Amino acid sequence: MEAGTAKPMELSINLQGGDINVALILGVTGLVGKEIAAILKRRGWKVYGVARRNLPSPDCIFIPCDLLDRKETMDKLSQLQDVTHIFWVTWCSEFSADSQEGCAQNESMIANALDAVLGAAKSPKHFSLQTGTAHYLSVGGHDVRSDGDHSDEDGETSNVTAIISKRATTADGVDYSYYYDEESPRPANRINFYYTLEEVARQRLSGKVGWSVHRPGLLMGNSLRTELNVMGSLCVYGSVCKHLGLPFLFGGSRQCWEEACLDASDARLVAEQQIWAATAGPKLQQREDPDRGSEEGALVLMDGEAFNVVNGSPFTWKEVWPALAAKFGLAAPAGRGDDPFFSEEFSYVKAMGDKGVVWEEIVQKNGLLRTRMEELANWGFLDSLFRMPFKLLVSREKSDRLGFTSTCNTLTSILYWVDCIRDDKVVP
Repeated sequence: MEAGTAKPMELSINLQGGDINVALILGVTGLVGKEIAAILKRRGWKVYGVARRNLPSPDCIFIPCDLLDRKETMDKLSQLQDVTHIFWVTWCSEFSADSQEGCAQNESMIANALDAVLGAAKSPKHFSLQTGTAHYLSVGGHDVRSDGDHSDEDGETSNVTAIISKRATTADGVDYSYYYDEESPRPANRINFYYTLEEVARQRLSGKVGWSVHRPGLLMGNSLRTELNVMGSLCVYGSVCKHLGLPFLFGGSRQCWEEACLDASDARLVAEQQIWAATAGPKLQQREDPDRGSEEGALVLMDGEAFNVVNGSPFTWKEVWPALAAKFGLAAPAGRGDDPFFSEEFSYVKAMGDKGVVWEEIVQKNGLLRTRMEELANWGFLDSLFRMPFKLLVSREKSDRLGFTSTCNTLTSILYWVDCIRDDKVVP
């Protein structure tokens, strides 16, 4: 795909038999939910989409619903008897992800939805659960590699170094340090609502309905309904810099600036992997464990298989930033030495936090979709992202081995999403 050209990414995926496929996407207005809906609509599926705020989509039959409200959820979703595939790509962010309150709210949401849909659907085939690569560390930023012992799901301890000290070598033969695979254990004594979601799915679905777990890294996509929206944040930042004549700086640590990352996830790729697992799940499980379902006519379910999903191409922000600046029509800041874009002192919260009025001027001047800056940009997220004290590298070997080998160049992905956000008249 040509860099910076906004065209849909399509993969060749064969659907099961001649079955009628009906999707229910819970979180349809988010980065990945939007892409799942668009892909399935193009492929002839019937698609229901659920979100709390009323934002109808041409790619689905939209159902506004607050999944925390059990009565509303039961009333609305229990009518969907024809659903065959369910995609969970939502979460509740009222409380922090590593709090008991956050776990409780997300547990209520998924339990309400499953009770309503599974009680009504006549032939449910698959449930896809999206979490993230923060599964491998505490949400608060603790790297499990700095600990010794960790508990696995059976409560036994294991030395995490023995599991994750594999070397991630890309096609160019470069060693990019340690990585996590799907068998890496959870950190001991850590709270993460991802674990809560998995446990609810395991209790409700195992042995009954096929289900899979998908763990993207840094998501790149286009949505007005996403709290941790790196592309929205970068687009607003570039637009403000252009409007005010400010230098377009990367504010963060030198480590984050210079060292290679492998955890970027294009929302299209994440959507495609979930569809791949949902439609090919039984065959995949037979390939992974040929003894399962060996009896003639036996039903083989994908039972909680987890898949990391990342672009597959290493990148550095030092390489990306000049191309991103050029995309916004911004030159390298003058008089800043050999590394003009980099600044350890720069803070997005301090520099951009008071620019709401400026954003309103930009929207009015350019005839853009009326948005508040906070709907698109999260400055605290950028400050944290670019000052991560370690690299979170994840393996995609498992899905590659089973046949999902599609990759996405991260720079191409970034430029593509800038084009998409512009095409939607969200940024100039």
